[in-house]
Amino acid sequence: MFDVALRRLVDPALIRMAGWVAHTPLSANMVTISGAGLALGAAFSVTQLNFTAALVFILLNRIVDGLDGAVARINGPTAFGGYLDTICDYIFYLSIPIAFGLTSAINQMPALLLVASFTLTAVSFLAFAAIAARQSSGDSAHGPKAFIYSTGLMEGAETIAFFILFCLFPSFFPTLAIIFAALCLLTVVQRCILAAKSFR
Repeated sequence: MFDVALRRLVDPALIRMAGWVAHTPLSANMVTISGAGLALGAAFSVTQLNFTAALVFILLNRIVDGLDGAVARINGPTAFGGYLDTICDYIFYLSIPIAFGLTSAINQMPALLLVASFTLTAVSFLAFAAIAARQSSGDSAHGPKAFIYSTGLMEGAETIAFFILFCLFPSFFPTLAIIFAALCLLTVVQRCILAAKSFR
């Protein structure tokens, strides 16, 4: 929901950083994979109940996630790069709630519900992108993407906001996770309505 506005704020800094990275041996794909490593570092920190470290890893992951796309646009994007970026994004999205689910029994069911809601939002997002690509429609508001982007209530910015809240208030994870899962399901409904209007 807030991704477009957030891009306007962070893109200038990311473009400057990408200009430096593009002149190093680091490829966009290497940056993407390093982001997945940061995501797993965040998840491991959660399992160790080190929520400050987890928060730092989460924020670094998001910086790297934006940086890889900026580097790719300078050096030339590839289809595999877009594919790899999506895989690494979902490593991040899934590893954090799973890690919280491992920390205590009371977290397990909310974590499971959140992972299930992420699965549904991913299917609604990727199915929309695949069908929209066949119909050659697009959304330029989100900038250049490897696939067509369907806007929804819960997007990247909202996910990061909830992950930050998880780390700041870990004892409230069950409540926050259930709220987040419900909002994700509303996003699925929203995308279904959009698909019904867009696809004939």
